[in-house]
Amino acid sequence: MVRIMSSLDYALKINELVKKHTEWFRDSLPMIASENLISPMAMQLLISDLHNRYAEGLPGKRYYQGNIYVDEIEEITTELAKKLFRVDYADVRPISGTNANQAVLFALTKPGDVITGPPLQGGAHISSAKFGSVGMRGVTKIEYPFDVEEMNLDIDLTAKLIKMVKPKVALFGRSVFLFPAPIKELQDALQEAGAKVWYDGAHVLGLIAGGQFQDPLREGAHVMTGSTHKTLPGPQRGIILANPPGDEEKREKFWNKIQRGVFPGVISNHHLHHMAALAITLAEHIEFGKKYAEQIVRNAQTLAQELYEYGFKVLGEKNGFTKSHTILVDTVAQGGGRRVAEDLEKANIICNYNLLPYDDPKKPRNPSGIRLGVQELTRLGMKEGEMKYVAELIKRVAMDKEDPAKVREDVKEFKKEFNTIHYCFNEDEEAYRFIELVK
Repeated sequence: MVRIMSSLDYALKINELVKKHTEWFRDSLPMIASENLISPMAMQLLISDLHNRYAEGLPGKRYYQGNIYVDEIEEITTELAKKLFRVDYADVRPISGTNANQAVLFALTKPGDVITGPPLQGGAHISSAKFGSVGMRGVTKIEYPFDVEEMNLDIDLTAKLIKMVKPKVALFGRSVFLFPAPIKELQDALQEAGAKVWYDGAHVLGLIAGGQFQDPLREGAHVMTGSTHKTLPGPQRGIILANPPGDEEKREKFWNKIQRGVFPGVISNHHLHHMAALAITLAEHIEFGKKYAEQIVRNAQTLAQELYEYGFKVLGEKNGFTKSHTILVDTVAQGGGRRVAEDLEKANIICNYNLLPYDDPKKPRNPSGIRLGVQELTRLGMKEGEMKYVAELIKRVAMDKEDPAKVREDVKEFKKEFNTIHYCFNEDEEAYRFIELVK
């Protein structure tokens, strides 16, 4: 007999499920490369009255009253973004990385235009795919040639492609971003083509701010978009940054297009509570970002090396496996990406299966590899020694085929010492533990 639940029952059920989810991640090793932990100070602002309010437009030019303090918050957040990334222009209103990408598409392209970008199986984000934002804008994307050994774009062939195609916009940046994009190396081709250069730094934004990856806006990019919740450990949100070339008039004209792409282009209200939390994150990253970014890269390289020594096929070997937070592993020998990711999940090791450069992009549900990110484990205080143990736990599940339930118990015991968030203002003043959320 089917039980009909009351509205209150459903509400209590949701509360119970959230509690279970929180407990699960407290006892797990979260290694999704696109996730991170917001700081205690920033988290408090997500439940402030800002959550209930609305703002459209820019500070001082709103379409609503009641934004006296909101205007000041937005101005401070914008100035912090400019300081952290050393840029002249910043828009902190996008509510996700994809939303920021959509704003740039609206600003710099029109239906029928041609852009170039990395292939999906070479790590491109789905927003740049034919079935994503690019295709829905009516823009044609031509893919760069990819060098599997380098795990990066084939520079010579990409330069020839750009000169031949002469794209309106040349897009760089990926969701599987092991090594810096060759923007400097392609400058001659990009300038000859007259392309606007757009860098999607969603995954590596915190590394860029920490001086540990590359500096796109000083290497030739005109505009950079990004998510604020990956290697930049803030609220789930987006950001647009720019240092456009030219005289002041040309720069202002370029930036006005970008801002109109944001509003009224792709957003109305821009989630004010998240914006306030972003301000805290930016301030914290100014203080702690360099140290955090350095440890992320050391951890990723250590984990990649350990997995390699265990016999895993870790991509990017020629260049040291990774210079970011991400590791890409071919797990065909262990049963394929999907099977390995699902087995690891049973052991409370949370990652995702992922297309590899030589996979069929039409079969994304059964790829050859898995993607691992270390930014969240680093945020919890793990260093090189812990990465070696994490590699051992992965090996036990994926290679030794040990019962995931048995490994799960070891994961839970290990994780007990790593539930305090580091690299934030609250680190020394008060220990913040996930367990407090589920009491």
